[in-house]
Amino acid sequence: MASLLQHLGLFLLFFVSCHSQYHPLDSLTPSEFHQVQAIVKGSNPGSSLNMTFQYVGLDEPDKSIVLSWLSNLNSTTPPPPRRAFVITLLHSQTHEIIVDLSTQSIISDEVYGGHGYPLLTSEEQTAASVLPLTYPPFIASITKRSLKLSDVVCSTFTVGWFGEDKSRRVLKIPCFYTDGTANLYMRPIEGVTIVVDLDDMKIIEYYDRLMVPVPEAEGTEYRLSKQNPPFGPPLNGVSAMPPDGPGFKIDGHNVRWANWDFHISFDARAGLIISLASIYNLQKGTFRQVLYRGHVSELFVPYMDPTEEWYYRTYFDEGEFGLGICTVPLQPMLDCPPNAVFMDGYYASQDGKPMSISNAFCIYEQEAGRIMWRHTETDIPGEEIKEVRPEVSLVVRMVVALTNYDYILDWEFKPSGSIKFGVRLTGIPAVKGVAYTHTDQIKEDVYGTLLAPNAIGVNHDHFFTYRLDLDVDGDANSFVKANLETKRVTDNSSPRKSYWTVVSETAKTESDAQIQLRLKPVELIVVNPNKKTKLGNYVGYRLIPGSLSSPLLSDDDYPQIRGAFTKYDVWITPYNKSEKWAGGLYMDQSRGDYTLAVWSQRNREIENKDIVLWYTIGFHHVPCQEDFPVMPTLSGGFELRPTNFFEKNPVLKTKPPTPVSWPNCTH
Repeated sequence: MASLLQHLGLFLLFFVSCHSQYHPLDSLTPSEFHQVQAIVKGSNPGSSLNMTFQYVGLDEPDKSIVLSWLSNLNSTTPPPPRRAFVITLLHSQTHEIIVDLSTQSIISDEVYGGHGYPLLTSEEQTAASVLPLTYPPFIASITKRSLKLSDVVCSTFTVGWFGEDKSRRVLKIPCFYTDGTANLYMRPIEGVTIVVDLDDMKIIEYYDRLMVPVPEAEGTEYRLSKQNPPFGPPLNGVSAMPPDGPGFKIDGHNVRWANWDFHISFDARAGLIISLASIYNLQKGTFRQVLYRGHVSELFVPYMDPTEEWYYRTYFDEGEFGLGICTVPLQPMLDCPPNAVFMDGYYASQDGKPMSISNAFCIYEQEAGRIMWRHTETDIPGEEIKEVRPEVSLVVRMVVALTNYDYILDWEFKPSGSIKFGVRLTGIPAVKGVAYTHTDQIKEDVYGTLLAPNAIGVNHDHFFTYRLDLDVDGDANSFVKANLETKRVTDNSSPRKSYWTVVSETAKTESDAQIQLRLKPVELIVVNPNKKTKLGNYVGYRLIPGSLSSPLLSDDDYPQIRGAFTKYDVWITPYNKSEKWAGGLYMDQSRGDYTLAVWSQRNREIENKDIVLWYTIGFHHVPCQEDFPVMPTLSGGFELRPTNFFEKNPVLKTKPPTPVSWPNCTH
């Protein structure tokens, strides 16, 4: 173990490297956050105490400027000016501010007058969550239930939008009981509704509508230190440190591994962002573009309980709480293997100061017994040929903890040119307190599954929408639907009665590219119509979908109006720098009037254009008893795979990795 930790210490130091100038897509640095804070507060000297920073992030340069700069890296051309995009609240008004860090000045400051509110800060959520603990009506409710106030913990839930004409910035505060367990989410205090006004930071509504038993603490603990024998089957760790250190290099935020080169950055809302992913083509002797910029754009989690205490629980976690803000420090050798390199992330606190998340990402090479390609040939007389290439890939990982759920989000780069996106769910199911202790007692729809006495795991969905700005061998791309259609053999030319063939069509406008994948078999390919292989095929990348779980809410239901971007599994839009967030910039109490679904109504041309692929992977979650008291990881994902991008198998000449020696084992 000591030697492992020594190796790990070297790996942690490895990524710190010097580079002569910043990259235009680098995350804001701690010093830049301080600069932004000083510039913005300095422009409002009399009001700075009342100002809160709801979001601070890179104001991404125009794509054409970035690509132009990259094409002249060997010249003395300076990088584009560094700018920050800032959202503040001042006197209940939302300000959108662009700060030029090179001139230390504010370029623009506009008041937003539309629907919805900006990203919530951790500080205001913390302040709101403790208000009930000194609120006399709530204390009376706790006393009435014979609970101890000292063991009550409260959280913060967004309230959604359900047709109201007017709104104010509010949260609802659910509370839980921790007596005898750290698993607070398994012990909800049901029937109490608390509404907090965030601008005034006070409770403005309070209802104690019903009383049901708080689920018992017994069996809810998940901490190893609290478990008693007998324990589960022993597991041996199977992990090896590469003898020569990591096979990848990190220069600032640029990562180079095997035949891949890409840029990594961090954002308070999106979390992990991968940019400028390109792959080296051995035959052409050059790097070729694949992806300009990609990240999760929204995470929609609606619960399926329409009752008074639950109907509003329809969260847009990224736009309301921030995947970056909720990113958790990764634990070496537990969240990531011993050969991982870690990088920190930064975001702005409510007062504008930089907040650090140590080990926000990990990057590691993975060899998990998978095979890159193989073939056994026995049909040649006198010969038996066995060729096998073990697969090694590079993984970039982030973990986000959003109240009860933990999401493990991976980008996996393969030498074959594929990019796999891993989406994994674990954590604690959200449960509702009920009077039932056995399913025989249930005579009505309880909107979920009885997981323990007095605890219903409520049905819900998880929809992850990715924004993927693909630049397949250049930024002028088209979207091809290769439909798999059954053909009948009617001329007696074959004993066969049918076969399937590919009938391709190129999407002309956005409406042509709105795809519900369950309806018919189709291959979806982003091609470069200006580039062909030697054999005449258009170079491209294919989307290999993951779990096909689409929304089951009606189109006129308010949560689905806000989450209309999940109606189709796939959308294609022309590139627009301002169209980053599938649900809109202001997600809290949004009304669905500025979303991916609304932008696409313009039905813009997308053929041979700079286009963006939006893909939603969904999970319908019907809880089961195995999810109690903590849920084993549920895995899903999807893949971008080269399709006629190369002239032939790009890993044909890849040599197997040097094997790591292991002690001899005998039975």
